[in-house]
Amino acid sequence: MKLDHALKTQKLFNRSRSVGINPNHWYPVAWADRLKPRRIERTTLWQQHIALYRDADGTAHALEDACLHKGVALHKGEVVDGCVVCPYHGWRYDGQGRCVSIPYYPEQKKLPSARVRSYPVHERYNLIWVFPGDPDLAEASPVPEIAEYGDPNWLIVEVPARFPAHFCVVNENPLDVFHGYLHRDLPGWYDPVLVGLERDGRTIKAEYDVTFRNGWLARLFGLAGDTGKETRRKIVVGYHYPHCRNTMPGKSNYYFMRQPVGPTETQSYGFLCLQIRLPQWLVRRIRKPLSRILWRFLVKPFLVQDIEMMESEQQTYLRDPERRNVEINPVISAAQRLTVEQYDLHLVPTTGGPSYGDA
Repeated sequence: MKLDHALKTQKLFNRSRSVGINPNHWYPVAWADRLKPRRIERTTLWQQHIALYRDADGTAHALEDACLHKGVALHKGEVVDGCVVCPYHGWRYDGQGRCVSIPYYPEQKKLPSARVRSYPVHERYNLIWVFPGDPDLAEASPVPEIAEYGDPNWLIVEVPARFPAHFCVVNENPLDVFHGYLHRDLPGWYDPVLVGLERDGRTIKAEYDVTFRNGWLARLFGLAGDTGKETRRKIVVGYHYPHCRNTMPGKSNYYFMRQPVGPTETQSYGFLCLQIRLPQWLVRRIRKPLSRILWRFLVKPFLVQDIEMMESEQQTYLRDPERRNVEINPVISAAQRLTVEQYDLHLVPTTGGPSYGDA
């Protein structure tokens, strides 16, 4: 890719750091096993505060975290008979956001017809998913697939992370395999070469060839070759807006499910799916402790380094939003274009928003 071509993407780069989300997709907002009965948890999805709770049947609900009356945060209240009760005056709301009771309101009078906003909710992969856009589009928009989830042949490591950066900055990280340089002191990859890039709708797919050292860790995960000190393998990265995925065919899949909290904060729910060269009966017995060990000693060191770089990138942008940046990886330019287009698609649904090309 020529440098002068990269410089033409400057306008696109700046916009990608400031745009909002396309709300007409499913976003994870909490780990499902942490949403306990009779408790209300607050979460934030692109600057929208949401109160999460379970009704008497255990079904999860998501309401705007503000009472219709005074705007008091509903997560400060309690759950009674499957409804959320505001702590200030006792106004009670069901899972659809309807006001079903006001303690001091005359029984013969009709209750206010206004509703607290409710969001479509889906529970899958131990995550609570919320659809913040047009509710009529929720059913036609599927929750992302994690094919390995629940398959006993795969070990799944849950990877929670909170990034002090815009979601576009965060999504570019797993798509940019060249940043393996950052992890050169860890048992990661090196000598990456981009060998393919394609786009289909809101999906970007790129292929890199990388090298791994044939150490014990590479052998445990089946990455090592039969001979020599190193092995050359393929990594396939994908950006299916608004989430990402990295795949090493036949060896591992790493899913990155994103919760854009605001312009400078992103929550991530990761799932590292591995096939390990150990007897399945042994993996079943040690699955949970092995997942914790892999998270602590394998995944977290990489994550700590990545977070530091993304925070630095975000802070530089905030100090000078018009700063000129040079990007020579076409995968990243494509990701920025997709992010901007998805935001504009939400703003101008009839036209799909402007086309940026190489602007």
